[in-house]
Amino acid sequence: MSTDKNEATEADYDTILRANAERVFSERDPAARRRALDQLWLPDGILYEDGHAVTGLDAISDTVGALLDTLPPGMTFAAVGPAVGHHGLGRLRWQAKDGSGNPTPIWGTDVGIFRDGKIAQLYVLLDPAQ
Repeated sequence: MSTDKNEATEADYDTILRANAERVFSERDPAARRRALDQLWLPDGILYEDGHAVTGLDAISDTVGALLDTLPPGMTFAAVGPAVGHHGLGRLRWQAKDGSGNPTPIWGTDVGIFRDGKIAQLYVLLDPAQ
């Protein structure tokens, strides 16, 4: 039996990363997105995307909002299977869905570093187009 102190405080990786995809990255209402960020992320969270990184919940919300502004109305991001993780590191595979809920060719993986049961850092990895 393990005596690792972190076992008792493991984050609920699946719940948090799914909620992040649905309530942050799929949310077009800035106020609702900001409320979700407050619940799921640490205030000094860092979002890493290809080519740039932003720190803080306002900057993350602005970055997500700018992304959503470039996508067709109704496009969302949904989990593909459960998120898994341990020892403060979790990952979720996701796929974009069109406005009717149909899959698109956009796939990726979010890899999160967790602290105190919340996202401290998130790396967004896009799968290459096939």
